[in-house]
Amino acid sequence: MWSSTQYRQLVRGSAWYDLIVIAAFATPWSFTALHGVLLRLTQTFNLPGELPPFEPMHMLMANLLGSIVCVWAVLRIRDPQPVFGRYDAVGRFLFSAWQAYALAHGASSLLAIFLFFELAWGVAQVLPVRTPSRATI
Repeated sequence: MWSSTQYRQLVRGSAWYDLIVIAAFATPWSFTALHGVLLRLTQTFNLPGELPPFEPMHMLMANLLGSIVCVWAVLRIRDPQPVFGRYDAVGRFLFSAWQAYALAHGASSLLAIFLFFELAWGVAQVLPVRTPSRATI
């Protein structure tokens, strides 16, 4: 169970995580560089699954994802409202479902790392928040 202050810090922390992890998705140039790094990691560690080259429509989808997640992250950093944490948890569970789906259909196992963090942040943000007692108000 979180205190109200702890939960706001959690919401802000999850937003910083998102901003750091997803910022490279926001532009074609940064995503091309990131894709190269991920491809080298997959090859270096001989990870199962596929990390295909990106065509223009794939790039568009990656950039749209990166852009909107960056905006959502900045909102939660600037104003970590508890309700934003609850919505973020729902979004993380949706992302987790699609990541699990991709893994089940042959995506690079590197995706499992991101799936772990999505689930961890999602679970943390659905835990209850203590309401302040009248004695402390």
